[in-house]
Amino acid sequence: MSGEFLPVTMEECRERGIEQPDFVYVCGDAYVDHSSFGAAIICRLLESRGYSVGMIAQPDWKDPESIQVFGEPRLGFLISAGNMDSMVNHYTVSKKHRQKDAYSPGGEMGHRPDRAVIVYGNLIRRTYKKTPIILGGIEASLRRMGHYDYWSDQVKRSVLLDSGADMISYGMGEHSIVEIADALASGLDVKDITFIRGTVYRCKSVEHIPEPLYLPSFEEIKEKKEQYARSFGIQHQNTDPYQAKVLIEDYGNQGYVVQNPPAYPLTEQEMDDVYHLPFMRTYHPMYEKKGGIPAIEEIRFSLTSNRGCFGGCNFCALTFHQGRIVQVRSHESLLEEAVEMTKDPDFKGYIHDVGGPTADFRQPACKKQLTKGACTNRQCLFPTPCKNLIADHSDYLALLRKLRKIPKVKKVFIRSGIRFDYVLEDTKSRFLQELADYHVSGQLRVAPEHVADKVLEKMGKPSHKVYLEFLKQYYACCKKSGKEQYAVPYFMSSHPGCGLKEAVELAEYIRDMGFMPEQVQDFYPTPSTISTCMYYTGLDPRTMEKVYVPVNPHEKNMQRALIQYRRPENRKLVEEALVRAGRQDLIGFGPKCLIRPYDGRRTQKAENLKTQKGYIGNNGKNGRGNQNQQSNGRQQKQHMGKKKTIRNVHKKR
Repeated sequence: MSGEFLPVTMEECRERGIEQPDFVYVCGDAYVDHSSFGAAIICRLLESRGYSVGMIAQPDWKDPESIQVFGEPRLGFLISAGNMDSMVNHYTVSKKHRQKDAYSPGGEMGHRPDRAVIVYGNLIRRTYKKTPIILGGIEASLRRMGHYDYWSDQVKRSVLLDSGADMISYGMGEHSIVEIADALASGLDVKDITFIRGTVYRCKSVEHIPEPLYLPSFEEIKEKKEQYARSFGIQHQNTDPYQAKVLIEDYGNQGYVVQNPPAYPLTEQEMDDVYHLPFMRTYHPMYEKKGGIPAIEEIRFSLTSNRGCFGGCNFCALTFHQGRIVQVRSHESLLEEAVEMTKDPDFKGYIHDVGGPTADFRQPACKKQLTKGACTNRQCLFPTPCKNLIADHSDYLALLRKLRKIPKVKKVFIRSGIRFDYVLEDTKSRFLQELADYHVSGQLRVAPEHVADKVLEKMGKPSHKVYLEFLKQYYACCKKSGKEQYAVPYFMSSHPGCGLKEAVELAEYIRDMGFMPEQVQDFYPTPSTISTCMYYTGLDPRTMEKVYVPVNPHEKNMQRALIQYRRPENRKLVEEALVRAGRQDLIGFGPKCLIRPYDGRRTQKAENLKTQKGYIGNNGKNGRGNQNQQSNGRQQKQHMGKKKTIRNVHKKR
C-alpha cells in the first residue's frame, strides 16, 4: 500500500483488515524499505500481487516468542539473513569480530546471529512444525548445495538441511517467489512444489526428474578435495538459465537436495516494474532513537541501473547469485527515480552512483545471450575479450547525459566501479572522456587487484598491461579535460596463485606509484566462488590443475605487510618476506629499496609508538582485520584533510 511501511506488529495488520498475513518475512537486517534491500523488493512484490506480508526484522533468536509476532502465516515464512552473509557481516578475514554492523540500528553489532538463516529456520520450526519455510537472499543462495565454510574450515551440508526449511529461492527471486506464492495459494503442499526455476528443494526420491546431472555425493565432497572441486566445477557451468541442467546432490539416508535451473532474467519492463513498487525509500521510524540505519546513507542518493555481471572475477560470487546475463532498467524508470530523489530535502545536488555490480554494463555481452544464454566453457572478457563481445557505452552515456540535465542535479558520479578492459574495447564512444569530464570526484576507483599476470590469471582479471594502457588513456582524458584527477587502485593480497615473489612484485609497483593504495583487502574465501574452491582444494575447478595457495597466517601477514611496507610496525615482516623471496636487493638506501637496513634503536622506537597507539601487530593470528580497519580509517582522515593526498609520494625516513 502506497505511503505506508509494511506492518511490523499484529496491531498494524488489523488496522489494515488483516487477521492472518499470508507470509511473514524474517530478516537479519533492520527493516529498510528501499529497492536496494532484497527483503523490501520481495515483500513489496508479493504485496503488489495481492498477498499480505508481515515483517519481523532482527528477531531475538534466543526468544521463540520473537517470531510469533503475527502468529502462523496463512501460506508460509520467508527467511533471509539480509543484504550480507551473516558471517561476513560479523567477521573479518582474520576471523575477528567486526565493530559495526551498517545494517543494524545505530551500526550496533549483536542484532543477528551467526549463520542467520539456519538459526531463524530452526527457531521457527520448533514452534511451527508444518508451516512452509522458504529461504532466500545471498546467504542461502550461496550455500544452496554442499559448500566449503571458511569460518569452521569444513565442508558443510546444504543450508536447506541444516535450517529445517522446505525450499530455497536462489539468485534473483522475483520470478520464483511469485510462483511459489501462487502454488501455495492454490493449495499445493510445499513438498509437491518441485517444478519452479530458481529453487532448491529436498526429496527422498529423484525418479521423477528427467535427465538430471548428478553431483558427487556430500560424503564424497566432504572426504575428497578433488571431488569437491569437480562438484563446484559442474555447478559453475550450470548457472545459466538457458543451458543449465537440474543438479542432484546425494545425502544418503537423508535423501537428495535438488537444484532446478536458474530463473530467467528479468526483462526491462519487469525491472522497471520492480523499481516502481511503492518503497518508502528509508528505514522504519522505529530506529530513529538509535540514529537510524547507516547502510541507507550509501545508497540513498544512488541509482541501481543494472543487475548481473559478465566480468567473471573468480573471487566474486555474483555470477553464482545474479548470473552473467546483464538486466537493465529503462532510461525513463531511472530518470523518474532521480527526479523523486531531488525532492528529498536532504538532497544536495549529487547523485552518488549510477550502476550495479559493474556500472558500465548496460546490455548483455553479446546477442547470443538473449536467446541461448552465456557460454559455459568460456568467459566474455577473460583472458581476452570475446570476438562476439558488444563493447558499447552509447546507451550508458545517453543515460548519464539525461541525468546531468535534471534540474537540481549538480553532479552525477560513478562509484560502483567500471570494468577498465571493457572500456578499452569500446573505441567508438566518448565514454572515457566524458567519465573524466563529468563523473569523477577527483579519484576514480578501479580494481586491477594485482600486477603479476600469474595471479591475475587465477583471479580471472586481465593482464597488467591492459591496466597500464587504461591508465595511459584515462590520464590523457583528464589532461584534456583540464582536471587533476587520479586513478585509485584496489589491490588484494594472498589470493590463490600468489606467492611471496608475486607479493614483492606488487610492492614494487606500489613503490613506483608514489602513493599508498587507498584500500587493501586480504583474499576472503566466501562461499561459492572459484577462488574459494581453489583456496580449499588447491585445485582450479575449471582445469583441475594444482594452484599454490597461501593459507599460513604468517605468510598472509607477510604478503599484506609488503603492500603496506612503509609502516614501521610492518618492518620485520617485510624484511623476512624479502629474505625468503631472495630479494635482499630491496633492503638498503637506494631509491628502489623498500626498507632500510635494520636499526635497533629506530625499530624499537617504532614498536613503542605502535604500542602507545594501540595498534594490533601482525603476529600470525591477530594482525590482519583490525589493522585493515585502522589503516583505512587513517587514510580516510587524510583524504578529508588534504585535497591531494594521492600525491603523497615517498618521504625520507
